[in-house]
Amino acid sequence: MIFYESEGWRVMMHAFLLIGQSNMAGRGRLEEAMPIDTSRVLTLRNGRWHRMFRPIHPDRSFSGVCLAESFAEAYAKKYNVDVGLICCADGGTSLDQWQEGELLYDHAISQARLAQRTSTIVGILWHQGEADCSPEWASTYKIRFERMMGALRRDLGLSDTPFVLGELGEFLSDCTLGEDLKHFELVNEQLRTIAKDNPYVGCVSAKGLTANADNLHFNSKSLYEFGLRYFEEFEKIYDGERVFEVKTGGMIQTEMELL
Repeated sequence: MIFYESEGWRVMMHAFLLIGQSNMAGRGRLEEAMPIDTSRVLTLRNGRWHRMFRPIHPDRSFSGVCLAESFAEAYAKKYNVDVGLICCADGGTSLDQWQEGELLYDHAISQARLAQRTSTIVGILWHQGEADCSPEWASTYKIRFERMMGALRRDLGLSDTPFVLGELGEFLSDCTLGEDLKHFELVNEQLRTIAKDNPYVGCVSAKGLTANADNLHFNSKSLYEFGLRYFEEFEKIYDGERVFEVKTGGMIQTEMELL
């Protein structure tokens, strides 16, 4: 909850780091978006928390609906707290581009550390793998992902924080944008094994979800459903009784700052 005091805002903010490629950033058509209660959902922009507006993840000019929207709405409703989204996904990126020392990794770490000054990160949401569907790259996905996950947990002090992964869409078998995409199930097998072999990790099924016309990106309706599935999986590995520190600052406070 948010309290106003004379010296500024005191914020009970639970934050989530969003990383991966375009299906985490979100490509659902905005005109098809499901309504979301944004009253307790915020995004980190310029190191400060702003009330959510779409697209939350403008990594491309055609960015759209993101699965984290319905996830955050469900979390805020259940736990009665403000939810902050740290949006760091980038379309078309491979797992190797998310390794320690690479630009995307360093950017995510820097944004997460800024967020930790005014919030507590309680979860990490990951969706990626379309760029790693070749049999060669898929065969080493688990090893490479676990290396990245271990570094990220260490650098952010999140050793027991839930890390939720999402399967690639079944519709990739009909996508004509790359021959390797037909091997998507190889990545899904690796994702499921990662969740099985590591504590505080869950994997979300994409079974039955549908795509935009490109057969590459989840559509708005499916992203809404996918976010709820992420929340359901998150709940299985989250200790909802944990007590977190109340941190200060980071909120827009004046009318002038809204302009």
